[in-house]
Amino acid sequence: MMAGQIVVGADGSAPATAAVEWAAADAGRRRLGLRLVHVCEQWARDRGEPEYCAGALEAAADRARALAPGVELSTEMLTGRVVNALVAASAAADSLVVGSRGRGGFTEMVLGSTALALAGHAAGPVVIVREGPTPRHGEIVVGEDGSEHSKAAMEYAMEQARARDARLRVVYAWQLPVLAPYAAAYSVLDDSFQQAARAAAQRVLAWREKDPAVSIVDDQVCEHPVAALMKASATADLVVVGSRGLGGFASAVLGSISHGVLHHVTCPVAVVRPR
Repeated sequence: MMAGQIVVGADGSAPATAAVEWAAADAGRRRLGLRLVHVCEQWARDRGEPEYCAGALEAAADRARALAPGVELSTEMLTGRVVNALVAASAAADSLVVGSRGRGGFTEMVLGSTALALAGHAAGPVVIVREGPTPRHGEIVVGEDGSEHSKAAMEYAMEQARARDARLRVVYAWQLPVLAPYAAAYSVLDDSFQQAARAAAQRVLAWREKDPAVSIVDDQVCEHPVAALMKASATADLVVVGSRGLGGFASAVLGSISHGVLHHVTCPVAVVRPR
């Protein structure tokens, strides 16, 4: 498998079908191949469901061909545990696309355990897609904090904006901590925030200079990052975040911001980590 392929998990569920549709459109826009995989787990084989597995994969392929007839398409039936198999499939892929929930989850859950695990462990960008209408707004939203993970997120967001001819909104959010009522403390705090804001603006300027063809909006807000990204997502086609940001535990595979965005943002979300 080459890095020029998007891998998408197809299990026949409504969110997985939405993921196939999203991936087919993305492959067409970015001129990439599309690899559809279905993981037929042991319990499905024990219950005599190989026919279902094959049917789900075939239906996904039919849907992808109808939506993106010019895209090079391949299918593969995998065995083993879903998370392990898809993490392995992501190793050499451009990106991995999955539905927010699979067949076995509780229908009232907004995000299944498989999607969450993949967002934390897959090798490259992971796009989580929910079922439902997907109106086009012409804007990509990305969370930026200067970390290596947010740099990788910016690179992916820039590529998405370029391929879609969409505007890119760069959200830099901060929160004011609760301090003792001393003027000196607030003076130091104000200086540090001004420096951070200037640094964030300089990073956005550098991205503008790197690719002037992409229209970039510098959106700096005093708000919790998850709340800020939720608001921005209301008019976004895609929200992109790094898997971890500044201030988190280095050992964590998924930071609190990306975790919160995955649980609360309803449009497609891409979680990106440096390779």
